[in-house]
Amino acid sequence: MQYGAMNFPIEPVTDELAEIAALGFDYLELTMDPPQAHHTTLRQQMHAIVNTLNSRCMSVICHLPTFVSTADLTDSIRQASVQEMFHSLEVAAELGARKVVLHPGHIGGLGSYVIETALAHANESLAAIIDRAQTLKLCVCLENMFPRCRAFVEPDDFVEIMQRFPDLKLTLDTGHANIGTKNGRRILEFIKKFGHRIGHLHVSDNFGKRDDHMPLGSGVIDFKKIVRAIKHCGYDDTATLEIFSEDRRALKQSRERFAQMLAAA
Repeated sequence: MQYGAMNFPIEPVTDELAEIAALGFDYLELTMDPPQAHHTTLRQQMHAIVNTLNSRCMSVICHLPTFVSTADLTDSIRQASVQEMFHSLEVAAELGARKVVLHPGHIGGLGSYVIETALAHANESLAAIIDRAQTLKLCVCLENMFPRCRAFVEPDDFVEIMQRFPDLKLTLDTGHANIGTKNGRRILEFIKKFGHRIGHLHVSDNFGKRDDHMPLGSGVIDFKKIVRAIKHCGYDDTATLEIFSEDRRALKQSRERFAQMLAAA
C-alpha cells in the first residue's frame, strides 16, 4: 500500500508538500481549491511543484474542486462549476497525476425539494467530467458522500454510473460511509459490492455523526474489520490519511496504525 496526505489549500502548496514529504508519505493528494491551490495558481507554480515532487520521489493524486455546484438548479452556476472541473483536470494531467478524486454533486438549497431534477443535473455533470478526464487519460475515482449530501451515499447509488463507465473507480471514504450508520455497515457494504472497483481510499475516523477527520482509534470505526475486508477483496494501492489535525504527527501515527493492521490482517 502507498500512503498519502492532503495539503490544506489555505497554505502555499510547496510549503504543504515539503511538510508532508518530511513525514515520509509516498504521494501528495493535492486538493485543488482556492485560495492557494486553485488551478490558476497551480499552473503558475507548476515547475516548482513538479520539481519538489521529483526531488522527494513522490507522486501526486489530484482531488478535484470540492466547493463547486455541479448539481445546482441554476444553469449558469452549474455550467461554470463544470468548467472549473475541466480546467482542474487539465492541470492534473499536466502535473502527471496518477488519479483524480471526484466529489459527485452536492444537492442543497431548493434542490432538496426537487431531488430528481437535481440528481439529473448531478449525473449530467458527472458524465461530462468523466468523459473529459478520460480524454486526458486520467483515472477518475468517484467518492462516496454522507447523508446530508442527499446523493451518492449508499452503494446502490453508484450502480448506474459504474455500469455506464466501466473504467470508473470508487474512492472509498471511511469517514463519509460511517456517518448515519452503525458497526461499519455501509463501509462493509461498499467493499462487498464494489471491492473490485475500489481505486483509492480516504481513511479517517469519527463518531458516526459528522465528518470529523479524526486520527484512527479516536472514533468508533472498527478499522481492524475494515482492513480485513479491504485485504480480502485484494485492494493494495493508494490510501490517503485524511486526518485534519493541527499536529501533523497524527497523520504519521494513523498511517503506521493502518499499516500495522493491514500487515496483521
